Amino acid sequence: MKDLHSTEKPKLTCVLIGVASKQQETEQVMEYLDELEFLARTYNLETVRVFTQRLEKPDKSTYIGKGKVEEISAYVKENKIDVLIFDDEISPSQQRNLEKVFGKKILDRTTLILEIFEQRAQTAHAKTQVQLAQYQYMLPRLTGMWTHLERQRGGTGTRGGAGEKEIETDRRIVRDKIALLKDRLKEIDKQMATQRKNRGDLIRVALVGYTNVGKSTIMNILSKSEVLAENKLFATLDTTVRKVTIDNVFFLLSDTVGFIRKLPTQLVESFKSTLDEVREADLLVHVVDISHKNFEDHYNVVNQTLHDIKAGDKPVLLVFNKIDAFKYTPKDEDDLTPTTRENLSLEEVKRTWMRNLNNNCIFISAVNKQNMEELRSTLYKMVKEMHIKRYPYNNFLY
Repeated sequence: MKDLHSTEKPKLTCVLIGVASKQQETEQVMEYLDELEFLARTYNLETVRVFTQRLEKPDKSTYIGKGKVEEISAYVKENKIDVLIFDDEISPSQQRNLEKVFGKKILDRTTLILEIFEQRAQTAHAKTQVQLAQYQYMLPRLTGMWTHLERQRGGTGTRGGAGEKEIETDRRIVRDKIALLKDRLKEIDKQMATQRKNRGDLIRVALVGYTNVGKSTIMNILSKSEVLAENKLFATLDTTVRKVTIDNVFFLLSDTVGFIRKLPTQLVESFKSTLDEVREADLLVHVVDISHKNFEDHYNVVNQTLHDIKAGDKPVLLVFNKIDAFKYTPKDEDDLTPTTRENLSLEEVKRTWMRNLNNNCIFISAVNKQNMEELRSTLYKMVKEMHIKRYPYNNFLY
């Protein structure tokens, strides 16, 4: 997919569009749009305005209602907006209709995430995974888009009669590319599986969590390495594995791709070998950014994703990171409105559902290295117990 930005040009502008159902709370819609804005910023787009509309169900032809289309169209023209981004996935026909109306590039959340993954993929493995996801997403959206593939048609040949429609030719091209990428990934998956097998029988620990929660920073501290750690979504696409030693205990620690709401199914499927690091781990360290106002939603999204990839039954150490950035607004004594999450201090939050997590819950600040010794100690105990169960005759090591 073509990159929408260049470092040589001014940052492109965008507007965000969200649709709320009759039952959906406005606050939840705005939370999703806040995250969409972060996605846009990660892709180097400047969000100028956010539009929302409450509908019984999305319009079949344009997703949003006719009046809202006219309102947004007038704003886009007046302010010379470059890109329009919808928070939910729109159908191929809706995208074509919207592009005709607005005359601008139309993205939905899925496309934007795919674009970001393409932008951040560094290795041949990650690039292949992203390309496969993109072509799988592109296939049903080819009608009216055949010119996008003209430059790729060079050595392929039409393999059809002179009257064959361009769209059928393009579908064949994309299907051939999908087949080729799948074969390439099968080979890569075999290589990755062999690498995992060759690591021996060391206990394997995987860092998991919502994107941008600080997994890579924790990885760097525990493994004394220099994995890329940025305040951006999806800074890590390729799984990084390091051998970690705590006292006399050795284990393998992997840093995996972050999860997010509405993670495209195409990405989950194509990142199979990357996610196998999670599936085959002995212990998961679930990192949560407790300073984020929606940390509980993020916690639930990750748990659901782990369940979806058949990794929901593994032992888990829950690590609440970024306690240094935790903020709250205490209520006035005469304030009779219901207490919300924003009114609770960190100590009060710890006394909610987290109090039932026993010893499988730690609060840290990776940036300030606060409580990292507690994390090391807990990991030591958990990995040591697993090692003793696996190798009962090696207990003399401890």
